[in-house]
Amino acid sequence: MVPAMIDAEDRPGMATLLAWWREMGVDGALDESGTDWLAREGAVPGQAFALQKVEPQKAEPPVASPRPAPAAQRSAPAPGRFDAPPAGDTAPRRFPTAPPDAAALSARQAARGAATLDALRAVLERFDGCALKATAKSLCFYRGRPDARLMIVGEAPGREEDLAGKPFVGRAGQLLDKMLAAIGLGEDDVHITNVVYWRPPGNRTPTPQEVQVCRPFLERQIELVAPDVIMTLGGPAATALLGIEGGIMRARGRWRELEVAGRKVPAMPTLHPAYLLRTPIGKRLAWRDLLAIQERLLGSRGK
Repeated sequence: MVPAMIDAEDRPGMATLLAWWREMGVDGALDESGTDWLAREGAVPGQAFALQKVEPQKAEPPVASPRPAPAAQRSAPAPGRFDAPPAGDTAPRRFPTAPPDAAALSARQAARGAATLDALRAVLERFDGCALKATAKSLCFYRGRPDARLMIVGEAPGREEDLAGKPFVGRAGQLLDKMLAAIGLGEDDVHITNVVYWRPPGNRTPTPQEVQVCRPFLERQIELVAPDVIMTLGGPAATALLGIEGGIMRARGRWRELEVAGRKVPAMPTLHPAYLLRTPIGKRLAWRDLLAIQERLLGSRGK
């Protein structure tokens, strides 16, 4: 159990705790004080709730008085100390979210009204139907060419993407850029996005509900970009966009067809660059997929 307070003199312990938090995926604080999740009765981040404030039980006073702190420590708090914030501090960002079905319907109606990618971005910035928005720092819409012939769809933004506000800018993105360069493509030749537009906490896989809510925006984005070929990266993206089950190793390398707004687009599922960083032997399989995509792009040129 992690202690709520850390003595300012216990700097090694503080460093160990911060290292553990980082290992668990924590990279920022939503607020300076904790949240009583039991009092929220299961409400997830981003959901509105109207509950009576639950007063915490007062602990019994200790028998022995604590050792008084030196005057220097009493005059100013030590840097990095997790002290309770004063009353009246700003609460964590919250907004009402509808159930997934209602949120997806609202998303579909909002997405259809976007005539351009810039308008679609503005709609996403106003949309509060996805709870991921409550914990993410940035909207990660896309990077690359707005009308590219090759559209690349990954799983979700990570930490670097959340900070930059663009998809695939971290280590996996750098490897993706090298993979594309190997078949003669750069950032100005492709359109890169994800199946969800906000970073899931701790870089976890997006839930089916989160994917469902973001799906209408992604479909509208594909319709506006009008690519000749779509490449999905990793199992979650292949499942979310193409309905593929059974694992990415079985699915990769086989052409599929995605129909969006009455238009059928050939789609190739392949391995995620993050997987290739962990398992370099998989690069030979990804290279085969890239060559197949290059061949399809060359064959469809001028059609």
